[in-house]
Amino acid sequence: QVQLVESGGGLVQPGGSLKLSCAASGFMFSAYSMSWYRQPPGKQREQRELVASITGDGMSNYIVLDSVRGRFTISRDNANNILYLQMNSLQPEDTAAYYCKVSDRDYWGKGTLVTVSS
Repeated sequence: QVQLVESGGGLVQPGGSLKLSCAASGFMFSAYSMSWYRQPPGKQREQRELVASITGDGMSNYIVLDSVRGRFTISRDNANNILYLQMNSLQPEDTAAYYCKVSDRDYWGKGTLVTVSS
């Protein structure tokens, strides 16, 4: 079955960096666009924000959330079925649970928590 397992979250100081990973299995990873979402504290699942997406072949990627443009980068390794989110210059407002998702399917990981605080 489809499995998406995020990792790489943690506590980081403002201005720091983290790289999130999402290990995918159970489907033909390279055939699907993938996305990162985030859910800030106190927000409901329905209020998750689309952060970024990338096409199956990795040739096109989109930073959707204006507040992270220029700081976050989405990428993928199709040989190893891994999706990445490189996050630089992190700010307290980036604090959230981050989820990977198959873009046009209702398959989600369980999330990894990112806390930006001094």
